[in-house]
Amino acid sequence: MKTRVELQLIELEDDNLHLVVTSEFKEGKTGNWIIDTGASRTVFDLNLEKLFQLEGEESGQVHTAGIGDKTVKTAIGRLNTFSLGKFTFENLRVALIDLSHINRYYSQAAGMHICGLLGGDFLLLHKAVIDYKKKLLILEAKK
Repeated sequence: MKTRVELQLIELEDDNLHLVVTSEFKEGKTGNWIIDTGASRTVFDLNLEKLFQLEGEESGQVHTAGIGDKTVKTAIGRLNTFSLGKFTFENLRVALIDLSHINRYYSQAAGMHICGLLGGDFLLLHKAVIDYKKKLLILEAKK
């Protein structure tokens, strides 16, 4: 089974486009996710503590690297139930980092708050297809 999720193309600066999809959490909150095909792992904002549970004490030992030369200390957690289109996701395992710097940028440039980045792990697992012309993210239910 496949679902189609509407994409927003957000232009933060001239010719600086980002793909964003909106999810709905069981708690009634919505969250905006950046589609990040270059990220190996899905990350979630550590500041949204009501929407996840930490996964064990050793999770603080994980480090992630971005496009810069610095590594970021990362916790691992499981997200509360949320939906993208018709699909509901439970206990999605994510890296938890402070996304304050991203949210300052998105708030100033687009008036938007970002809850996380959907990375390659999520996109591959759900055989994601991005249709730029129709502005859709197409996902398959994992088997």
